[in-house]
Amino acid sequence: MTFITSYNPLPITFTHGDGVWLYDDKGNAYLDSFSGIAVCGLGHAHPDVTKTIQRQAEKLIHTSNAFQIIEQQQLAEKLVAMSGMEQVFFGNSGAEANEAAIKLTRLFGHKKGIEKPSIIVMDGAFHGRTMATLTASGNRKVQAGFEPLVPGFVRAPFNDIDAIRTVAANRDDIVAVMLEPIQGEGGIQVADETYLRTLAALCEQHDWLLILDEIQTGNGRTGKLFAYMDFGIQPDIVTTAKGLGNGVPISACLMSKKACNLFKPGNHGSTFGGNPLACATALTVLEVIERDKLCEKVATQGITFKSKLMRELGEHPNVRSIRGKGYMLGIELDRPAHAIKEIGLANHILLNVTSETVIRLLPALNISEKEMDLLLERLVKSIHQWVEKA
Repeated sequence: MTFITSYNPLPITFTHGDGVWLYDDKGNAYLDSFSGIAVCGLGHAHPDVTKTIQRQAEKLIHTSNAFQIIEQQQLAEKLVAMSGMEQVFFGNSGAEANEAAIKLTRLFGHKKGIEKPSIIVMDGAFHGRTMATLTASGNRKVQAGFEPLVPGFVRAPFNDIDAIRTVAANRDDIVAVMLEPIQGEGGIQVADETYLRTLAALCEQHDWLLILDEIQTGNGRTGKLFAYMDFGIQPDIVTTAKGLGNGVPISACLMSKKACNLFKPGNHGSTFGGNPLACATALTVLEVIERDKLCEKVATQGITFKSKLMRELGEHPNVRSIRGKGYMLGIELDRPAHAIKEIGLANHILLNVTSETVIRLLPALNISEKEMDLLLERLVKSIHQWVEKA
């Protein structure tokens, strides 16, 4: 092999896509149930996104942040208006957005006179594969072999508010709490509403930054632009990527409250971050989400689809639980399930497995009801065949 890969790809190559469908080099169509891991929220080859990319590529792709970028300003204004946040820094990936958030906490802590500021992070979390973000992740599998890890992180169980109170009572170096409203790589573990509300109140009480990693939950995935909007809280930092560019790499670190104005010129940067092509594309994505009322659609249809999953699989002897919100759903099976991906290929459905035993469903936000029913039919068939072959 002429390139290094740390992936284990399935034996299939796609040549083009259309909505929730991907087509291989033999012309076969496959229903995509996870949208490139929550990236193509508007589906493949969305006409508005395609037109924007073509139009912008004809004008200007990149200039660098040495100059003002009108598309960047327009996207920032749109994100701020839709999210209730106040400032934005643009990067290229979720890990970069989370790195920016971590750097902000260091600046915040030093400003308070804390020499070695620390962040509370969660068991089961996944924040990226750079050194700081993999340290913040609660997954030994992604950390193994990369020691020594980065100092400044304190681990706590997810959804356990008493554990946070215990840390607060015993440490004076904490400056932030960082978590995902729904843990994606962790197996679609959903934060309890009371837990999130209480956590936000504790951050206010102790003058900590509340950082929500919405790399996967953002951009309409759970039925709101960002998942926190369902909980009546306002975080200090929100990070997002994946669905923001519908396949064009872009991420955003959004700031409000105590996190505003911490970055000064020279503190942080990105060569490609916020370039005209990426920003114009992301702006179109947000406009389509708003125009087509996709958040509202996901909020209502997500409930319907989850109830159908419960009806078809809730009593299945090999299904431990079905959980999630909107179009971010997980089916936990009773044993490692990676083999189901190959079975899915035979049934012309693309399936994703996370946390070893959880089928993660992340369909395009604009999937039709007919396509959703077909997804369910092929999924149930694949699970039954997986059981038979086990």
